[in-house]
Amino acid sequence: MPEIFINGHPVQAEKGQTVLQAALANGFYIPYFCWHPALSIAGNCRICVVQVEGRSWCEISCNLPVTDGMRVLTDSELVRAQRKDTMQFITLNHPVDCGICDKAGECTLQDYHYAYNGAPSISREPKVTATKFHDLSDRILLDNERCILCSRCVRFTREVSKSSALGITRRGDESLLRASEDGVLDRDAYSDNVIDICPVGALLSKSFLYKARVWYLKPTPSVCPGCARGCAVDIWHRKPEWKLRALDPQQNTSIARVTPRGAQGPDGPWICNKGRDLARIFERPRATAPMVKGKPVELAAALANVRSLIAAARHPAALVSGWGSNEEFAAFRAAFGDTFRVHVKHDHRPEPGEVVEDGFLIRADKNPNVAGARAVFGVGADSPPAWHGDTDLVLVWGEGCNFADLPRGAAVVFLNAYLAPENGHADVFLPISIATERAGHYTNFEGTVQGFAACFAKPQGASDAQALFESLATVAVATP
Repeated sequence: MPEIFINGHPVQAEKGQTVLQAALANGFYIPYFCWHPALSIAGNCRICVVQVEGRSWCEISCNLPVTDGMRVLTDSELVRAQRKDTMQFITLNHPVDCGICDKAGECTLQDYHYAYNGAPSISREPKVTATKFHDLSDRILLDNERCILCSRCVRFTREVSKSSALGITRRGDESLLRASEDGVLDRDAYSDNVIDICPVGALLSKSFLYKARVWYLKPTPSVCPGCARGCAVDIWHRKPEWKLRALDPQQNTSIARVTPRGAQGPDGPWICNKGRDLARIFERPRATAPMVKGKPVELAAALANVRSLIAAARHPAALVSGWGSNEEFAAFRAAFGDTFRVHVKHDHRPEPGEVVEDGFLIRADKNPNVAGARAVFGVGADSPPAWHGDTDLVLVWGEGCNFADLPRGAAVVFLNAYLAPENGHADVFLPISIATERAGHYTNFEGTVQGFAACFAKPQGASDAQALFESLATVAVATP
C-alpha cells in the first residue's frame, strides 16, 4: 500500500487509487463536479485540482494516480486561485435563477461558489442563452442554460443503463446536451438517475417540478417494494414544522419524491424508475372500515367474527402476502402455528409495458418479501395455489387474489389496504396499514435483510396486520 502525504499528513492509499479517491477516503475533501464514484473519469470540470509539492502548476486529482511518497496540497494559494478562476469560468454563463431552481439547497455549484469563489462575476457581457425547459423525455426536463457539461448523465446512459440515450452536440459555448432522436430515453428504465447525479439544476424531474423546496422535506429510509431486489431508498415527505395549513394540505401526508439511498443497499447508488413512482402504488384510495358481509362494523365485532370462523374451521388455509414484513410473518406464525395451510401469494405481477426483468436490477418477481415468507413458512409462492377440496376457510392477506379462484363454499377473511370490490364480498374484511405507515424488514431474493421506517400515521380505521394477528393469537382452533 503506497503512503502519500496530504497537506503534510501521512495517508495509506490503496494501490490503483487516484489522489481524489485517497483524499476522500481519509477525510480530506476535494471538490468535484464531473467525477462520480460509479462512473468513468472524464476530467473536464477542473475543479478538483491539487498541487504536488515541488511543482509550480496544478493538476486534476480525479485522474492523478497515487505514487509512494507523493506529497499533495489541497488548499495551497495556487490551488485556491485556480479553483476561483474555474468557478468564474463555470458561472460565466450560468443563470442566477436559484430562487426558482428545484436544485436550490442541493446544488453543488451553489455550495462551491460560496466555498471557493464568493465574488460577483467579472464579466459584463450578456450571458449566452440556450434552450430552457426542453423535453428530454416524458419524465425529464432539461435547462441547457444551467448545464455545466460535466457529462455525468451521458456516461450514465452509456456505462450503467446501457441505453446510450444522451450525448453532447456542437462545440464550445454552443454545446448542448440532447437525447437521441429515437426516443430511447423514454424506454430507459433507469433514466431518472441522471436527475440525481446532475450537480446543478439542469436535469429536472417533471413529477417533482416546483412541488416543494428540499429544506421543507425530510427523507425516511425505506425499501422499494417494486420487485424482489429491494433497493434501499429514501422517501421524501414534508417536515412537520413546515406543515401546510392552506393551499394543499394533502401534501403533508404524501410522498414528494423517492431517491436511492447512496450505496447502502444491494442496488448500489441506483434505482429504476418504478422505484421513483411509489406514490402511484401507495397513494390509492384507502379502505378504512372493517366489514362483516359487506356491512361496516366496529373492529371488535369484526375480530369476534374472525375468531368464530377460525374456531369453526376444520381445514383453514391462508394466502400470505408477498408484501408482508418479516415481523408480520413472525406474528402470523406465532399466532396460528400450523393452524393454516399456508400459501405465499404474489400481490403484484408485471404490468403491461413494464420491464419484467433485466440483467441489472429489475427482477421478475414484483413483490419485496417472498423470500422472507419462504424462510418463515417453508413454502414458496405457488401460483395458483393447489387448494384441497375440504378447505372451508381462506384468510386472504393483501392484493392480487381472484376471489373466483377460491374454493367454493369456503368462508373468506380478507385483509387489504385499498378500496376494492372484493372487500365487500368477504365474510369479514379488515383494513390494514401500508409500508409507509409502519416499520419493518424485508428479505430480498439474495437473502439481504433491510429495514424500512414509517413516514406517515395510518388512517383512522386501519390496523397493522401484525397487531391483528397478535390479537387473534388466543383463538382456540377446533381440531378435525
